Amino acid sequence: MSVPGYRDNPAEQWDPDAPVDAIEAEEFLRLCYGEEKRLGPVEPRLAVVRAQIAATGTYTQTHDEVAYGAKVAWRNASKCIGRLYWRSLVVLDRRCASSSEHIFALLLRHLRQATGAANPGQLRPVISIFPPVTPGRPYPRIWNEQLIRYAGYRRADGSVVGDPRTVEFTEAMTALGWTGRGTDHDVLPVAIETPEEGVRLFELSDGNVLEVPITHPDLPWFGELGLRWYAVPAIANMRLTIGGLHYPLAPFNGWYMGTEIGARSFGDPDRFDMLPEVAKRMGLDTSSEATLWRDRALIELNRAVLHSYDLAGVKISDHHTESERFLTHIRNEERAGRTVPADWSWIVPPISGSATRVFHRYYDEADQRPAFYLDEDAHERAVCPMRRKTSASGQ
Repeated sequence: MSVPGYRDNPAEQWDPDAPVDAIEAEEFLRLCYGEEKRLGPVEPRLAVVRAQIAATGTYTQTHDEVAYGAKVAWRNASKCIGRLYWRSLVVLDRRCASSSEHIFALLLRHLRQATGAANPGQLRPVISIFPPVTPGRPYPRIWNEQLIRYAGYRRADGSVVGDPRTVEFTEAMTALGWTGRGTDHDVLPVAIETPEEGVRLFELSDGNVLEVPITHPDLPWFGELGLRWYAVPAIANMRLTIGGLHYPLAPFNGWYMGTEIGARSFGDPDRFDMLPEVAKRMGLDTSSEATLWRDRALIELNRAVLHSYDLAGVKISDHHTESERFLTHIRNEERAGRTVPADWSWIVPPISGSATRVFHRYYDEADQRPAFYLDEDAHERAVCPMRRKTSASGQ
């Protein structure tokens, strides 16, 4: 996905009740003011921040610091292949929001801006940054893994209608009062939890979700499969860490690389598992793996996704083009004197990996901050919220 990737990070590595690490704050500010010369000298700012941390255990970042930190977190995201565009990230400062209704209204504005309000389909990378954690206080957050996800309904025979990935989350939303239509493409509600209101569910109307019906340039029957996917991949449960401050509610999006939909969402056996049906419709010999029927079906499934998004005028990238852009990003960063952390298993595309140049090289991992992290508690809320543990914040 051409969005800020993330690093897994055990929940015990951060304590929401602990005061801000003054050393990490200083390191960030020196980095920020060193790269953003227009902000002026850093020493006067350091004096203010040190005094705030000493008095309150935390500090307030300026809009420029937050915006810079979010962009650098994307630059540092080792699992993201789309980092060439890190400077273009649109940063929406939403630190004034606290009520669930206000948060949801701002999330809708995020989706409209990300979708390209005046020109739908011309997607833009956007992040909305809500209030940071204040030591010793509970904080608002979103349960959803992404702002837009399709529901998954488990039938009595064990089969699933919709997305198997979201079955437990769908059951949790149903237990909280939500009722879906029971189709393959029911958009789940957004579950927003605040200290004052608990968990509230908000529906995404059809007008808020741009979707693309999947057809094929050469196979007329493809449309009969009834496949479609949403345009904006907006990750919602990552913790953004900037200068010692933690922003647990900071949803962000970019645009899809086609393989994420065609190879993974549609192709994986534990997702929509469409390869057997596509192979059957293509008349392929599935009696042996040696016929490579899976590979042939997978290619056509991915062709269909790229064709459909292009036909609908919705921005998407193919894995060959994005691989070349990532190598351009590496060259740009090396010229700037910076290293590029990268996770080979995420950077190499899930199909035709060796046909891309990102396959034929090694990468170094590094925990560089600012960064995005996936915490255990956030993961549990997004996958199996009814079985989650109580968070350290008391929520």
